[in-house]
Amino acid sequence: MGADAKRRVRLLYFAWVREKVGCAAEDVELPGSVATVADLVGWLKQRGPQYGEAFARPQVVRAALDKVHVKPSATLGAAREIAFFPPVTGG
Repeated sequence: MGADAKRRVRLLYFAWVREKVGCAAEDVELPGSVATVADLVGWLKQRGPQYGEAFARPQVVRAALDKVHVKPSATLGAAREIAFFPPVTGG
């Protein structure tokens, strides 16, 4: 996919990430330059202050591509659904 190509994905937000972003889910068109989870987080942070706040500490936000947990360096590939959530704690 070239740098100009765009594709639609569904983003899901959970717990305090959802509260800060202000919605539970959205469908977005990703620019071709967004190749990894880290790229996506960087792109989201530029979309507005609520995203900047939600991803202010990206190292604590977890991600899943099509329901599979991944590291920030993971390539988005053909993922259709990308979820973001805080670490899960027991209790």
